[in-house]
Amino acid sequence: MQKIWIVKGMLHQATLKPSTIFCHDNLPILRGINSNSIDLIYLDPPFNKGKQFHAPIGTTAEGASFTDIWSPDTMDDAWHNQINDRHPNLYEYLDAVGRIGSRSAKYYLIYMAVRLMEIKRILKDTGSVYLHCDATASHYLKLLMDTIFGNNRLINEIVWCYHGPGSPNMKQFNRKSDTIFWYAKTDQWTFNNTAMRVPYKKKEQGLVGAMSADGSVSQEDVLEQRKRGKLLENWWIIRIAARSKKEYVGYPTQKPLKLLTRIIEASSNEGDVVLDPFCGCATACVASEILGRQWIGVDVSKKAFELVKMRLQKEVRALLSAKPIYREDIPTRTDIDHKRKITNTDKETLFGKQGGKCNGCGTSFEPQHLEIDHIIPKSLGG
Repeated sequence: MQKIWIVKGMLHQATLKPSTIFCHDNLPILRGINSNSIDLIYLDPPFNKGKQFHAPIGTTAEGASFTDIWSPDTMDDAWHNQINDRHPNLYEYLDAVGRIGSRSAKYYLIYMAVRLMEIKRILKDTGSVYLHCDATASHYLKLLMDTIFGNNRLINEIVWCYHGPGSPNMKQFNRKSDTIFWYAKTDQWTFNNTAMRVPYKKKEQGLVGAMSADGSVSQEDVLEQRKRGKLLENWWIIRIAARSKKEYVGYPTQKPLKLLTRIIEASSNEGDVVLDPFCGCATACVASEILGRQWIGVDVSKKAFELVKMRLQKEVRALLSAKPIYREDIPTRTDIDHKRKITNTDKETLFGKQGGKCNGCGTSFEPQHLEIDHIIPKSLGG
């Protein structure tokens, strides 16, 4: 079976190709992507659990690991300054978290904030972002997303429910659900509601059409609605990846293929570009390939590339349109003029706003010393 690509999305960015895994910190990669070029972003970041995660020895993902411990050493001062400059309200929120919550929560949210700001920039106006989290940080992340995207941009709070081994803590209910926040960049978001319909159960069919405002629903309308089925609710019961021998590779936080397939099918179309900046074992990449979407994954571990190659060969096979590309470099944006020179007017404006001091290191300087993007090194995408 040969797949025919619908050419759209970001193929105009010559420094960025679909079917690519970047093994790098995702912030400079995000900064290297053109604005308004991505259709859908799914991210399953660390949740601030205060743990180091490792794939079990003997599994396919052996060697994969990531840290979920946050301290001053994990935060770049430049991030803090960037947030203060671009989002004063967000800066105040993060400062409040540090005072009423925990310092680790503040450091974690600073890490997430600078990435979410870039995610909003690179999304198309019709684009969506799905942020996966759990009760450890969902309340903090919800306010973070509200501040960056706007509280009117929340489309759904999806609850993913699943079964698994019992909890050793006998003084509480088993924690068997995650939260996925779906935000849209504008009110023009993509939603394929026909694909998100399921058949009515027999006990529900008698209720179809019963909620009409004036009570007048024709039999034809009722039959047509029953035929179409109902839209899925915002709670999804999908078994965990570890319960499927076919897809489980042993990655510590692997998500099921069915979960990602549903998200991608709902909020993107064939040929659209899907990005996962914390791709791990690449479930979003595999689901995108199956559904005929272009995809890009980013992960700090080189193991991610090995896993996506293995999974594409095993789970997609003949559907695979191209071999995945491995990269460690940073893409260059083509939607801005990198050669623009700073003018004397620019220097005078910057000097006045910054009070004669560098926002990154506090050094005093004269207007003639000012340079564009002083706080973000070029090597990190500045």
